[in-house]
Amino acid sequence: MSRLVLFFMWLIHFLPLAVVAAIGNALGWVLYWLISERRRVTRINLAKCFPQLSGRERERLSQAHFRIFVRSFFERGILRWSDAARLDRLVRVEGLEILDSLEGRPVILLAPHFVGVEFGGLRLAMDRPMVTMFSRQKDPAFDAFLYTYRTRFGGLAVSRQEGYRKAVRQIRQGWPYYYMPDLDFGPKRSIFVPFFNVSAATVTGLSYIARLTKAAVVPCVTRMLPGGGGYVIRLYPAWTDFPSGDVAADTRRMMAFIEERVLEMPEQYFWLHKRFKTRPAGEAGFYE
Repeated sequence: MSRLVLFFMWLIHFLPLAVVAAIGNALGWVLYWLISERRRVTRINLAKCFPQLSGRERERLSQAHFRIFVRSFFERGILRWSDAARLDRLVRVEGLEILDSLEGRPVILLAPHFVGVEFGGLRLAMDRPMVTMFSRQKDPAFDAFLYTYRTRFGGLAVSRQEGYRKAVRQIRQGWPYYYMPDLDFGPKRSIFVPFFNVSAATVTGLSYIARLTKAAVVPCVTRMLPGGGGYVIRLYPAWTDFPSGDVAADTRRMMAFIEERVLEMPEQYFWLHKRFKTRPAGEAGFYE
């Protein structure tokens, strides 16, 4: 099945982005009603994070997220098979001067899991060698697909199973690290910090790696634009007083920043993910 999906992605990547987007949105609407487990996870996450919204408002947000998530998934065929010139046209970068000003200093790009995160990473890797970390996929064909497009411009993709050592070595050599630490990766190396007032197991790697490498932390958020408008990467000024020496405070700061960005485009965050899967001792699971 995965090979058929990838073949379909290859076929449609030749089409204008507006057409690929329309196909993705339509498939997202269908899959919302077919994939009951992820629909349920999305609804639970939104109910936990936005209790102030009415049920109808959360349902609209849930459906909107599913549509653009599926759209972003099928648009990854463009990442894999389109040339650099097309990617340059489709993905605009705002704030590139921030990276330029840090030339010669180690840099960590804090890249939260919005639907455009893959486009942001690959577009930036076109201009400078980039290292990123990824999770191995159970399906070999899809695992190879992810690895191939993430490294096609000479970047280095390190699996989480390999740990941070290889990434740290590349950061010290001047490679920006495109770091996506805001999912629930389990209790190991994680602490509980609030995310929309819900305790969320969050890895402390940003604080740890920044201290180890003396890297500047530059937040990097990629927004999907409507229709065929492409994507926009926004780079924010490097954080001052980071790391602070207080790992918990650093991790809370990271999640507070992500909260602010989620409120700007709530439908684009990764709500299909079981963000609250790991619970504090004695607390019942949300997804049981």
